[in-house]
Amino acid sequence: MSGHSKWSTIKRKKEKTDNARAKVFTKIGREIAVVVREGGPDPASNSKLKDVIAKAKANNVPNDNIDRIIKKAAGEGGGANYETIVYEGYGPSGVAVIVEALTDNRNRTAGDVRHYFDKFGGNMGQSGCVSFLFAKQGVIVLEQEGIDEDKLMEDALEAGATDFISEDGVFEIRTDPYDCGAVSSALAEKGYTFLSAETAYIPSTYVSLSNPDELTAMGKMLDMFDDNDDIQGVWHNCDNMDDAE
Repeated sequence: MSGHSKWSTIKRKKEKTDNARAKVFTKIGREIAVVVREGGPDPASNSKLKDVIAKAKANNVPNDNIDRIIKKAAGEGGGANYETIVYEGYGPSGVAVIVEALTDNRNRTAGDVRHYFDKFGGNMGQSGCVSFLFAKQGVIVLEQEGIDEDKLMEDALEAGATDFISEDGVFEIRTDPYDCGAVSSALAEKGYTFLSAETAYIPSTYVSLSNPDELTAMGKMLDMFDDNDDIQGVWHNCDNMDDAE
């Protein structure tokens, strides 16, 4: 099986999470609380919770933290009323960008997102303006070192994976977006550990930024999104962001 992997984007995201563990824990904690309130505290009957737990573990959130968040959310009768909102827009030179937020104040978050786009030479667009350039998929990433590629591919396909990519020192397993948790759980039971496991918007086409100033601006815009607690994820189709300063 083959495909087009852009591990550099995921790698950059992971490097940032390593430098801001508390912020990552906050964002994932909010996501866990929302899915618990929506579907209950049992991952066996709440597939969304199962997926978020897999994502939390891939981001090194301790089991005690996960359990504490689930118990707290299950016991809350009220609490903030969060909603998921997806924003679309363009970065420098028309780079396609999708921003997924989990917010209790859509006016505040929309204002922040619009400001970040405008500040760095982009603009927020209408719903659907760039989403046709992306496909939502589950993405599970493992380091290649010490792993038998043929065995992993066999195990992944048996668990329900749809694609398998080997590139840049990692294996990338693609799944249906609703199967990411189930596939990662099945692989974890076989002893595999992950660099990341989450749903993502995968671009169908990529662009490169040749202007160093635009690369820097794009990087700063992504940093602003990452630093906002309301923003759960950002995806784009620029394939040379690892060249940004």
